[in-house]
Amino acid sequence: MDLFERQAESNAPLADRMRPTRLSEIVGQEHLFGEGHLLRRAIAADRIPSMILWGPPGTGKTTIANVVAHETQAIFVPFSAVLGGVPELRKVIAAAKEQKSYYEKKTILFVDEIHRFNKAQQDALLPHVENGTVTLIGATTENPSFAVNSALLSRARVFDLKPLEPADLTRLMDRALETAGLDVRIDSDAIAAIASHARGDARRALSTLELASDFAKSANAELVTPEMVQEALATQTLLYDKSGEEHYNVVSAFIKSLRGSDPDAAIYWMMRMLEAGEDPLFVLRRMLIFASEDIGNADPRALSIAVDADAAFRRLGMPEGIHPMAQCCAYLAAAVKSNASYEAWREAQSDVRELGALPVPLKLRNAATKAMESWGYGSGYRYPHNEGGHSPGETYLPEALLGRRYYKPKDAGFEATIGARLEAWRGTLNPAEGESDGPDEGES
Repeated sequence: MDLFERQAESNAPLADRMRPTRLSEIVGQEHLFGEGHLLRRAIAADRIPSMILWGPPGTGKTTIANVVAHETQAIFVPFSAVLGGVPELRKVIAAAKEQKSYYEKKTILFVDEIHRFNKAQQDALLPHVENGTVTLIGATTENPSFAVNSALLSRARVFDLKPLEPADLTRLMDRALETAGLDVRIDSDAIAAIASHARGDARRALSTLELASDFAKSANAELVTPEMVQEALATQTLLYDKSGEEHYNVVSAFIKSLRGSDPDAAIYWMMRMLEAGEDPLFVLRRMLIFASEDIGNADPRALSIAVDADAAFRRLGMPEGIHPMAQCCAYLAAAVKSNASYEAWREAQSDVRELGALPVPLKLRNAATKAMESWGYGSGYRYPHNEGGHSPGETYLPEALLGRRYYKPKDAGFEATIGARLEAWRGTLNPAEGESDGPDEGES
């Protein structure tokens, strides 16, 4: 290492300076690196299988690749899925073939952010992983079953990395304080605060430690305090990838909380999305869908409230627009639920797709010309307004579907009233007796 390399290394972020290079330096991930576990044995024996390292940021994916680079006798080639294309990949493969043929040397190809590999890149790599020209190590924060094509995935072991425990993060920070030359002392409560708030992310913990140390030095303080840690934490953001798996996890938790009638959880997950930078219009769109799909006619006002919240937000913007959003979220969670209308269209769709375009009954056809009238179009049609608003016993479905019931109102909220009305209309009873035209005041 020359003078310039030493200077660059000393100026690198603390997390990079503390990155392990040997198996013995790895902290955490006991299910992978505990004594006798597969990945530990494979690295120690220099028998590295093709693998996908999957886990949240800061859990050791690049660290494992770094350890493999130092422990293995193979040629280690890092490759960026973002910066490298198929031509660069072909050059790496050609060099790997030469090393294997002439020098009997293995090549390990480390692809960081492999979820960013497009289909062409993955297809170009697949045969060379399959025939052993290269051993693949891919790192991703995305679920590999979504991010990596099935053919490539079937030829690699997937290792699931977990967020680090607070005790593991404390060990890493203690090691940094001993060896990285931070030149500060740190309160034990401050260490505990960093470990607690790092959410299992080693990079986040070490970055917070370094930032808090810088705050202490700039203030000529001899001790890093919990208050300095809070200031450092305030500059960092929540884990929430708007295009990745965590996005779908949080959205799923939001919808399930609404459906489960838990307004506290629903508002919490909504705020998780908004605080992490999610587009509020996306959240509003999900509530519009939910109001119709999961509440429907059990509380017809729910859709109106969602539409009003969307309109109010578009007029107010942030931060004031969060008021109608929170109001809508709480109302939807507390509303009576029914998915009867959702089930109705799904069942009708199934019949349409399975049975095709069944003929329209003649009585329902429009007799637009004299010829059509002579063919029987419209013949026998009963005009409901001439029969008190309802024609008892009349049918409107195609003959093959007579008697089919798609919309089955639930005995919930206003939909119970709708159900009673339909049952009356399907018989000969007077539907007006004891029936209201809408939800009672205050009903939800």
